[in-house]
Formats: sequence, structure tokens, C-alpha cells
Amino acid sequence: MKIALLGYGKMGKTIEQIALQRQHDITLKVDKDTESYVLENVDVAIDFSTPDAAVDNITNCFNHNIPVISGTTGWLEHYDDVVALCKEKNGTFLYASNFSLGVNIFFELNQKLSQLMVNLPEYDISMEEIHHTQKLDAPSGTAITLAEDILKNSKYGTWTLDAAKPKDLHINSKRIDDVPGTHEVAYKSSVDTIEIKHTAHNRDGFALGAVIAAEWIAGKKGVFSMKDVLNIG
Repeated sequence: MKIALLGYGKMGKTIEQIALQRQHDITLKVDKDTESYVLENVDVAIDFSTPDAAVDNITNCFNHNIPVISGTTGWLEHYDDVVALCKEKNGTFLYASNFSLGVNIFFELNQKLSQLMVNLPEYDISMEEIHHTQKLDAPSGTAITLAEDILKNSKYGTWTLDAAKPKDLHINSKRIDDVPGTHEVAYKSSVDTIEIKHTAHNRDGFALGAVIAAEWIAGKKGVFSMKDVLNIG
């Protein structure tokens, strides 16, 4: 496969390494200093850019009939518009807040746990996510995905970063050097605590999942998620 990397930071470089190991070619690299680029000799694009560049990158792929895998977070207020454009252009699009295979299993565990706890209002729910200091958005897209699944089966109306709002699901967002990503969900009552946690040890899991998604999406049309790739949920 001939892959365009739209975003060539730490994640882009790790994706490159994994893709080359899996016998793919990197035919285009776009970093934050690239003023313009041409999508030629490309089978699929993988976007790990920045929130302000993601929508333009994805749109450019649709306009050139190139499938695009997006792992950039912080732009999701435009997600519905992007999905509509994908359908209008008969394009191919897969977004995930996290491409790690382990995290996507964690998403399923989180959703199942929230369903089991729905009739136990005596438990207060809290979340914590920790990432490296270069991460631009807070909370992480992964934390938002976890929170939104919890909200479907809880007493909370929305999530918040403000711990002073007890009626909302609080996400404690921390930024610490050299932390690839840690997410924890806790259900606490006066008698016990139930916790689930995912800790990434490096970026390789995220990169591998993105490349696997790019391999899976070949020849397909439509809007997909990692649930489709993993055939879960």
C-alpha cells in the first residue's frame, strides 16, 4: 500500500516505522511546516495532524477520492459536516479517538460496565486521563469517547473538567512529560470502588491500529469506525 502521512510528528514517525515493517510504502509526508501538498501516488492517507488542519486534510482526501484514516482529535465539532461530505463525495472515512486495539477493547468494557451499573445510583463516577505535555487538547478524545458511553447509562447529564460541578461527570485531565496515555474510570460508593484502567506503554499500539485500519479499509466506501475493523460491538 502507498500511504500518505498527513502529520509527521511523533505519531506520524511511529506510524511510518510500523507501516514500513508491514511492507508498505510512505509516498507523502506532510508536517506542520508544509505549506501545500499534492495527493499523487497514494492509496490511503493517515491523518495525525493538528485540530486546525484535520478538516482541510480530510476534505482534500475526499476531493481526490483517497480513503482517509483520521486519528486527530480536537476538531469533532465539524464531525457531522465531514461525514456528510464523505457521503456526498462517495468517499471513504474512518475516525477513531484512539486506534490502539487494547483501548478499543477497553471501550467495550467501559460500555458494558456502565450498563451493569445503571441501576446503582449510589455509585459516583469519575474519570482520569494522563498524556504527554505536547498533547494539544484536553480532555483527550479517548476520554470523551469513554465519557459519552458512560453518560448513556448514568445519572449525569454531561461531562466536565470542572470538579466543582458534582452533577456532571468529572474528567481529571493531567499533562505529564513522556506519558503516552493513561485512562481510568472509577465507580465509588461508601462501601467499595470499582475501577477499570488502560495504560499505554508507548505509541506503537496506536500506530499499529492505524495501519491495520488502513489495510482493512482498502476497497471500501462509506464511514467506518474501529468497531468495524475489529468486528466488535
